[in-house]
Amino acid sequence: MPYGILNAKSAEAIPGTAFVSDFHEIPPEFRHIPREQLKHGTGRFSDIVLVPQPSNSLNDPLNWPQWQKEMILIIIGLSAAVVGAFGPMLSPGFVEVSADLGISINTLSQSTAWLILTIGISLFFANPASKVWGKRPVYIVAIVIMFVGSIWGGAAQNYSSFLASRVVSGFGMAPYEVLVQCTIGDLYFVHERATRIAVWNMFLLCGIAGGGLVSGYIIEDLGYRWTFWVCAIFFGVFVLCVIFLVPETSYNRVDRFRRWAQADEKHVANNLEVGESKTGGTEQLEQTVTFEDGAAEPRMSYLSSLRVFTGTYSHAPFWKIFLRPLVVFWYPGVLWAFLVYGTTLTWIVVFSVVNAAIFTLPPYNFSVSQTGLISLSPFILTLVGELISGPLNDWLCLHLARKNRGVYESEFRLILIIVSALLGTAGFFGFGATVHYQTHWSGPVITFGLANMAMAFASSCVFGYVIDSYPKLAEEAFVAINARNFLTFGLTYFVNDWLAQSGPLLVFSVLGALFLFVLALTIPLYVFGKRARAWIARNQWLQRFMNDD
Repeated sequence: MPYGILNAKSAEAIPGTAFVSDFHEIPPEFRHIPREQLKHGTGRFSDIVLVPQPSNSLNDPLNWPQWQKEMILIIIGLSAAVVGAFGPMLSPGFVEVSADLGISINTLSQSTAWLILTIGISLFFANPASKVWGKRPVYIVAIVIMFVGSIWGGAAQNYSSFLASRVVSGFGMAPYEVLVQCTIGDLYFVHERATRIAVWNMFLLCGIAGGGLVSGYIIEDLGYRWTFWVCAIFFGVFVLCVIFLVPETSYNRVDRFRRWAQADEKHVANNLEVGESKTGGTEQLEQTVTFEDGAAEPRMSYLSSLRVFTGTYSHAPFWKIFLRPLVVFWYPGVLWAFLVYGTTLTWIVVFSVVNAAIFTLPPYNFSVSQTGLISLSPFILTLVGELISGPLNDWLCLHLARKNRGVYESEFRLILIIVSALLGTAGFFGFGATVHYQTHWSGPVITFGLANMAMAFASSCVFGYVIDSYPKLAEEAFVAINARNFLTFGLTYFVNDWLAQSGPLLVFSVLGALFLFVLALTIPLYVFGKRARAWIARNQWLQRFMNDD
């Protein structure tokens, strides 16, 4: 029972449990792993066993140069930042935009809701496409859609055209909600992921927060249409970057740990038939099970890497891949991630929808640019949160793994949810109270930032846990998690009416209470999560339906 985590009832290879440090005696459940064949990290991570184990091919993304990995992360991270800004960028100027289009503020906020709904629906198509044909063609199509949608939004002269541009753009935004985390899983090892997830999430959340910060001045000085033209300029640059600098990161790799486990089971069975000792069988296994996967594969040239389609990465029927998110949604870890990430991010979106209605009216009477400046608080605190949460999560996991005889459990990722709970309590309850009692503007502005900082810590826990627990189902899991778009759609559709009727104190107290409730579900997941992962790994029907091999 490592640190309160209940062990599985049988020794077996469980996704999310890995042997990552060989300074210790190998635990019984990892006895099948030949030490001399394990690949390790370098430098201060030289004692760390690489998980997943890379192949011997130079084309394996895990073997790519570090500078190339970081460049890809920066490109898709910056793209995600502008995509994040694209949704709420009009929020500081809701009054001006609604007047120009001849609609009410509530109708304009509903256009954001329709954008979010489109994202939720299109996720179910982006996932099968990326699983079958790879992530590169999906990234290219998505960034081109964002480029076209931005031009359309800037040129729209009436609400119907404006709404249509937002809906179409939703199809381009969707891949940046599910594929970036999976790309991180393609490029980085377990002990590196939380830091890179924090980098991506920093880009995304700072884009969401910083978009309003910049757009307030753009709307006030140049008009709201120029927010779309600025986005078009960025997306035009990103189109070129994605095409020429982001190769395919999907790769058909042999799972070494699984092959060793299968070989061990087969060898032990043979030993029992002939009466050999288990120890002798393991020694023979170490001598016979070797891997030369991809060693003779020639390095792919730069021109070859520019191909849009580089192969097929799943042989499962399209309909099966389409349905898998509906099944994985009910995995305990994924359902927890949906509730935590879904509620927290939805509540954050609520801020952007209601801020103009709160701060442009008495007692604050902010101008459009001043309303945009409110986003400075979440921008700074999100940045600080991401800079702390990712590296701290990776360090904590490695520290606990070393203390746990070198065995890593994905539940170690959940511990920092405590920090998220403290920040979110101050953020959600504090925002409602400070607005209700009409305190100095610094009160609601700072608590707005604390809520976003809570999101930074929660995201590090959620995405790290899901990627490590369900590595082969990461895309499906993130589609299921981002079904939260339907929740966001429902809430943003009527939240302004709810705010007008009930007031900010009640609205944000309800949101804060729900936030704490879903975070409390982390406790049973931490205790029973390993047993749940083991049960899923043993379920034959799930393994046949959810995996291609």
